[in-house]
Amino acid sequence: MRIAFISDLHGNIHALTSVRRFLAEQIVSQVVVVGDLVGYGASPGPVIDFVRREDWKVGLGSSDLRVALSFGERAGRKGVADQVLQWTQGTLLPEQLEYLRRLPPGGRLMTPVGRVRYFHGSPHDPEGRVDLMAPEAELETLADSMGARVLVVGGTHVPFTRTVGDTVFVDPGSVGLSLNHEPGADVAIVDCSGRRPKVSLHKVPYDYSSSAFDIMAWNLPPVIADVIRSGKME
Repeated sequence: MRIAFISDLHGNIHALTSVRRFLAEQIVSQVVVVGDLVGYGASPGPVIDFVRREDWKVGLGSSDLRVALSFGERAGRKGVADQVLQWTQGTLLPEQLEYLRRLPPGGRLMTPVGRVRYFHGSPHDPEGRVDLMAPEAELETLADSMGARVLVVGGTHVPFTRTVGDTVFVDPGSVGLSLNHEPGADVAIVDCSGRRPKVSLHKVPYDYSSSAFDIMAWNLPPVIADVIRSGKME
């Protein structure tokens, strides 16, 4: 049983299309999206429609939450993310917004190695954050509270994996806006077929020049195009 986890799609249809082609060549039994279908990228509607057609499991992300519930700009902030989220709210169709509103905050899967839990930020808050570099005792307490052998979180845009005790912690990185200093789309595949879960992290190439062009064509902040092309935030 091999499960593909992807996260932080952020309205990047070019990256998502390449990831789908990559996954078609892998032996995976399921694909799970750990939140943030929208935000930053210029194709939020097509990304939502794509994921719905694929019938992948999807958890609610922080950007999804802000768009779906019309939170608008955060008090005292008018950053790049806030500008794009406001634009996204005016771009999506009513049925696409409703799809975001119905997303669960996370989910669980039963596998031969035990329970897999996934959520975007923290267990009950998509805008929270689990520090995967935290002391082992803190992560062991979290894993025990959730009864998880594999715990998958998103939000950092940097792929990462760490084993603490009997639990494997995974951040798949980002499909649409990777920040590990290398352009491309991030994918994590968790093999749950053996005695212990095994994680492989992949960087999928895609036409990031077209994604950057779309940003500029829609007059979205040009810094997003720079990040897409470089894989790093200046």
